[in-house]
Amino acid sequence: MNVGIIGTGNMGRILIEAFIEGKAISPSSIMITNRTIAKALLLKDIYKDIKIGANDIEVAAVSDVIFICVKPLDVFKVIDRINPFLTKEKCLISITSPISTSQIERKVPCSVMRIIPSITNRALAGVSLFTLGENCSDYWKVEMEKIMSKVSVPIYIDDKLTRVASDIVSCGPAFFSYLIQSFIKAAVNETKIDEKTATNLASHMLVGMGELLKQGHYTLPSLQEKVSVKGGITGEGIKVMEKELGNMFEHVFQATHDKFQEDLEKVELQFSQP
Repeated sequence: MNVGIIGTGNMGRILIEAFIEGKAISPSSIMITNRTIAKALLLKDIYKDIKIGANDIEVAAVSDVIFICVKPLDVFKVIDRINPFLTKEKCLISITSPISTSQIERKVPCSVMRIIPSITNRALAGVSLFTLGENCSDYWKVEMEKIMSKVSVPIYIDDKLTRVASDIVSCGPAFFSYLIQSFIKAAVNETKIDEKTATNLASHMLVGMGELLKQGHYTLPSLQEKVSVKGGITGEGIKVMEKELGNMFEHVFQATHDKFQEDLEKVELQFSQP
C-alpha cells in the first residue's frame, strides 16, 4: 500500500513519525509533500527511505490512501487539484474537524474518511477519532483501523460530537499543559522551589498518574478520593479549586465551539461552490 501525506506541519509530521516508529507503515511506502518543501526534506534527513513529492498532485497520483494534513480552509483547494487522480479504489482522509465526510464525498469518487489524530499519537498512545463517509469501502475501514491501532486507540464518533471529542483528545493536551505550567509557576512564586525542580516533579507526576489510569488501578474520581484524605492538606487545596475554577471549563468549550461554528461557515461556502 502506498501512503501519501500532504502537509508536514505539526500534525502531519506527528503522523509520519508515529507511523514509521510504530511500524504501522514502512518509510519506503510513504510519499510526503509540503507547500514549503524544505519542511518535508527535514523528514527525509531522518527517514532516508521516505519519498518526497514535488507537490500534492504527484503524491495523489502514486498513492492508494492520501492524508490531507493542511489547514481547514486549504483542504478544498488541495482536493480540487488532486481530484483527477482520486479513482474509486483510493481512499482520501482529512484530519480536520470542520470538514465533514459528506462534504468531501460530494466532490470526489473515492472512499472518504475523517481521522482526527492527537499529539499523544506521537507516543503511540491516546485516541484517534474516526468518521466514515457513507460510501467508504469495508476494505479501507479495516485497513485504516489496522494502521491507526498501531499508534492510537481508534474510536468512532458521531458527527455531532466531533468538536467536543476533538476538544478532549486533540486540544486537551494543550489545555492541560497550560494548567500544569500555571501550577508550576504558582509553586515557584509561592515557595522556595525552583522552576526546573518543580517541572521535573510535575512531569513525573503526570506520567505516573497516566499509568495508574492506564493500568486500571483507579478511575479519575477514585484517584482523587484516595489522595484527598478527609481533613487533610489535599482537601484544602481541592476546596480552593472548587471555589476558583468556577465555570472555566464551560467557557473553554463555549469558545472552541464558537470558533468551530465560524470555521464551519467558511468551509461550507467553499464546498457549496458548483
